[in-house]
Amino acid sequence: MTTIGFIGLGTMGLPMAKNLLKNGFAVVGYDAWPATAEKAASAGVTMVDSPKAVAEAADDAVISMVRDLAQNQAVLLGDDGVAKATGKPLTAIIMSTLDPDSMDALAADVEAAGDLHVIAAAVSGGSTGAEAGTLSIMSSGPKEHVEAARAYFDAVGTNVFYYGEKPGASQSAKLVNNLVLGIIMNGVAEGLKFGAHYGLPEEELLALFKVSTGDSWVARNWDAVKAWTPDTALAVLLKDLKAAHLKGLEHSIPMPFNALSSTLLFDSWNVQ
Repeated sequence: MTTIGFIGLGTMGLPMAKNLLKNGFAVVGYDAWPATAEKAASAGVTMVDSPKAVAEAADDAVISMVRDLAQNQAVLLGDDGVAKATGKPLTAIIMSTLDPDSMDALAADVEAAGDLHVIAAAVSGGSTGAEAGTLSIMSSGPKEHVEAARAYFDAVGTNVFYYGEKPGASQSAKLVNNLVLGIIMNGVAEGLKFGAHYGLPEEELLALFKVSTGDSWVARNWDAVKAWTPDTALAVLLKDLKAAHLKGLEHSIPMPFNALSSTLLFDSWNVQ
């Protein structure tokens, strides 16, 4: 039985780890939050006390599914990080969403710090996709290492895409997907608000969308999407919308709809 390491076992990470277990892999994990670590242990993940210990127990790869760049730097490059493990070459599979330039810089730092190869594999599908094992996976990095990780990807997702040798390409694809998602979410919310003013039943409008030109993943999963909250999925999406906006400004790429959707996202959900 192959043992894979998994760091970050929260809303996305834990269901992904469960699907790895269901597909015959042993999973050794780490999470900084005790309550999260306890849940993962109850699900069958062998929990250890540091990212370094995860790397030492893994056979050939460690997945990082932590929230942001700072957390990835800590778990991969910190005093007890993955790069401190010795004895065998490993592939670090970064499945968090970062901006493309940060991903490329992180990959260079990690590969310089230890006997590690880095590939990126950002995901789309949200917690429902993670639970169902139907995530879309946007991979990039040296092709031989991406291909070697394919069995892990197939355990957690149903569609795997490859975007080239640079690790940051995965993140570019994820930001493209999420900026489109944010625009569509605001559009569906605005349309339903307009319909509500005229007394149109929400369920009938959603049924219309699903068989008409207003169809989208958001419309088909509206019950789940409208329940997203500022401390979980909405916060992660807003982070990605802001990252795309800043990269657009940096590279002089006009993206006014992305700027507007990021500004209005919480207002559309009636949250702060």
